[in-house]
Amino acid sequence: MRALAVLGVTLVAAFTHSFFPFLLRGKDLLWGRSRDSAVISIVEESRRVVDAAIYHTMKRDLSKREIPRPSQLLSFSKLPEPTSRAIARAAEIMEASVQALKTSVSGKLGQSQPPTDVLPEDVLNTIANVSGCLPYMLPPRCPNTCLANKYRLITGACNNRDHPRWGASNTALARWLPPTYEDGVSEPRGWNPHLRYNGFPLPPVREVTRQVIQVPNEAVTEDDQYSDLLMVWGQYIDHDIAFTPQSTSRAAFGGGADCQLTCENQNPCFPIQLPTNASGTAGGACLPFYRSSAACGSGIQGAFFGNLTSANPRQQMNGLTSFLDASTVYGSSPALEKQLRNWTSAEGLLRVNTRYRDAGRAYLPFTRPPAPTACAPEPGPRGTAGAPCFLAGDGRASEVPALTAVHTLWLREHNRLASALKALNAHWSADTAYQEARKVVGALHQIITMRDYVPKVLGPEAFQQHVGPYKGYDPAVDPTVSNVFSTAAFRFGHATVHPLVRRLDARFQEHPGLPPLRLQDAFFSPWRLLKEGGLDPLVRGLLARPAKLQVQDQLMNEELTERLFVLGSSGRLDLASINLQRGRDHGLPGYNAWREFCGLPRLETQADLRAAMANASITGRIMDLYGHPDNIDVWLGGLAETFLPQARTGPLFACLIGKQMKALRDGDRFWWESSGVFTDAQRRELARHSLSRVICDNTGLPSVPADAFQIGRFPRDFESCENIPGLNLDMWREALPQGDTCGLLDGVDNGGFALCRESGRRVLVFSCRHGFQLQGQEQVACSPHGADLQPPVCRDINECEAVTPPPCHPSARCRNTKGSFRCECMDPYVLGEDGRTCVDSGRLPNASLVSIVLGALLVGGLAGLTWTAVCWWTHKGHKASLPIAETDGRGTCQLGRGARLDMSCHSLVPPLRAQGRASEFEFVMLEVRGGEMTASGSTVDKSPRPVQQVRPRLSKQGLSSTQPSLS
Repeated sequence: MRALAVLGVTLVAAFTHSFFPFLLRGKDLLWGRSRDSAVISIVEESRRVVDAAIYHTMKRDLSKREIPRPSQLLSFSKLPEPTSRAIARAAEIMEASVQALKTSVSGKLGQSQPPTDVLPEDVLNTIANVSGCLPYMLPPRCPNTCLANKYRLITGACNNRDHPRWGASNTALARWLPPTYEDGVSEPRGWNPHLRYNGFPLPPVREVTRQVIQVPNEAVTEDDQYSDLLMVWGQYIDHDIAFTPQSTSRAAFGGGADCQLTCENQNPCFPIQLPTNASGTAGGACLPFYRSSAACGSGIQGAFFGNLTSANPRQQMNGLTSFLDASTVYGSSPALEKQLRNWTSAEGLLRVNTRYRDAGRAYLPFTRPPAPTACAPEPGPRGTAGAPCFLAGDGRASEVPALTAVHTLWLREHNRLASALKALNAHWSADTAYQEARKVVGALHQIITMRDYVPKVLGPEAFQQHVGPYKGYDPAVDPTVSNVFSTAAFRFGHATVHPLVRRLDARFQEHPGLPPLRLQDAFFSPWRLLKEGGLDPLVRGLLARPAKLQVQDQLMNEELTERLFVLGSSGRLDLASINLQRGRDHGLPGYNAWREFCGLPRLETQADLRAAMANASITGRIMDLYGHPDNIDVWLGGLAETFLPQARTGPLFACLIGKQMKALRDGDRFWWESSGVFTDAQRRELARHSLSRVICDNTGLPSVPADAFQIGRFPRDFESCENIPGLNLDMWREALPQGDTCGLLDGVDNGGFALCRESGRRVLVFSCRHGFQLQGQEQVACSPHGADLQPPVCRDINECEAVTPPPCHPSARCRNTKGSFRCECMDPYVLGEDGRTCVDSGRLPNASLVSIVLGALLVGGLAGLTWTAVCWWTHKGHKASLPIAETDGRGTCQLGRGARLDMSCHSLVPPLRAQGRASEFEFVMLEVRGGEMTASGSTVDKSPRPVQQVRPRLSKQGLSSTQPSLS
């Protein structure tokens, strides 16, 4: 089966290679009347090529039943949810189609270089439409209800009415500087090894890690001011605002090369090259690396939709909303939000784990199939197969226990708030309670981040310079997360990760039963939270143990550079090298370009570099590797700069992080301080809240530091939870107007409703769950007697009727279900991890196994019946069964005339006369030795008396036997 899959991929690649030129041979075919059909054929062939590579990847992963390798875990951590995955796949199909079309046209026109304006706008429109990209490139439809001004959409769309895609999920990251791709469109920096930058080649990223970044675990310096929770909060917030999915395939398009094995640059494979003397690695002298997914419509040379330039460089997609909106808790798509909500709850609660509890408190639920079981199982006799991971608003919630702990805190906080708000407002629907709790949780994320976290990172002076005080919502500000922030600047936090996971007892001392864990023993291990003490020991460790300090010659510990995502399996990953390679993949300009962007002086010499980094040893090694300051990767340059006063970053990252945080705040219509989002009384209550209070309300800790990010010594620097201020939810109490029954509906099947005000009137706004469509009036005005009209209904959407993009791969059959759909496969094929493609399981079909068993039973039964019939027939007609004469009275039996001595001379012998009594003699075995045949058998008297065993001998002269004597 495996050989057939590989052969299939190879045939698809070969067909593609020969198909495209043939398809576009001749001017009339492309530019004549058949142009649209030709373009559609190219797109369909590109779809087959992309899907063949995806199939190859899923088939390979399906055959691996052991604990996932580090590179597989990295892929899992970069695995987008289904909506993002469908968009990424459509973008890859569009990119492959455009490239194939340009190549064919170039060959037809005899051009030696790729054309820039040979693809007209209508051709690109056709490609975008057929590939499935077009719906994700057009402005979204914004709801026109009063509720749209009260609660933000789960996708982040329509936050800015004039630019509804700003900050929305599954849109391109913002570019603050043009990318520096080697071909000007999509090839990463370092893609062509022969290319020189300022006269020098870019150094291999793994060499940079080894010579500049890596430090032994034992050599790290701990922060004397801030707790480990500061580092974790940065990681958690990063997962709230940015997620760049990698290619949906882990095999090269068109060639079928496995990115796990190849060391050549073949899109989407961009492997990390290793030094020639490196040892202990599997699969060749490189580490696997997959390019980030392109955003739809990018990476194209040629006119596009009339409003873009003739060269549209490759852009990377952000699968999350850019806003600080707690999408870590609620997701960034309707499909994921549907999975996370508890739809049977009248309080608007989120789903929790039904198998495990933490001293009565909730855990995150587990992921459901077809999500891969990529997490480590609890050690034991159950084998080494993967275990389910936790399900949260972001798919990386299970990466490390500390991150899981923060996700768990906010799950509990939402359910606590939703229950309390519903108790205060019994007339609220489940949707209203959910949305109000979500709104409060989002506001707390904004407050904790901008008030408590960002000033500590930037320092007070840089915070004032780059962020400053809030002046209200500015619709001219684009809040979209930038590429340089996501890919470089905000990854400064990786240099503050401690190599140990510390768990403490109730006295905040080392726990006797829970010793410190090395990170390599904690990656993707939810069972440690469930079976090793729960949440409280972890939270104590985050509060009372320091983060690692970012020091120029101690940038990243070995747990991240040598043993990233190692779960007792072979292989390794290097987070520092991944960060550097990711920046090159995204075409980020070099270090000096970003210093100029921030108004900082360029660094021209090694002396300039020493002034910025204050470490002669580091600057010397950097210059030896890069040759010129312009060549330095921006992530490394910003990381190595000397800290600003009372900060944890240098001037470049302070600028880039500050600029991004200001945009996230000022460009967010739903920012908690924006007019009309909360009442004045509610804002005062929110301003009193803190992360320390969230910990008090959702763990068993009786005391915490007043500032959760400040390192403290227990009990001196800890406050009783009774003294930590919290929210007075009375500010959210809403009185129901006397006699108004408008909000007291029983509910809407497969949907919900919420109340808001429009033009002084109370209005009911209805909505349906993902997978259902509203039929009827969306917004209904209230009256003293209830609603003016009958509520609408939610009808099931038949997703299987969708043509572009189809919900299931052609290899699968789509079956519509209530509120969703299911892709089904014919045995022995099974669904791959994408939930839409059928993958060969490598075993015989169940029907074949059943057929084999039934066939064996049938053959056995027929053989038995045949033998029985032969025996019966022979027994009844034994006198005529063989051409053998009667005994001659001397105890011999002569062969009949013409009888041959061969194996046919067997079966039953006629009755023998023994001492005058009739007996029957049956042969059961014949032996041929030389020219004689010997038979062994026994006689059976018709009477019950036993007879003596006999061994007659058959020769060419006849059959002779000693007459048996009866006892």
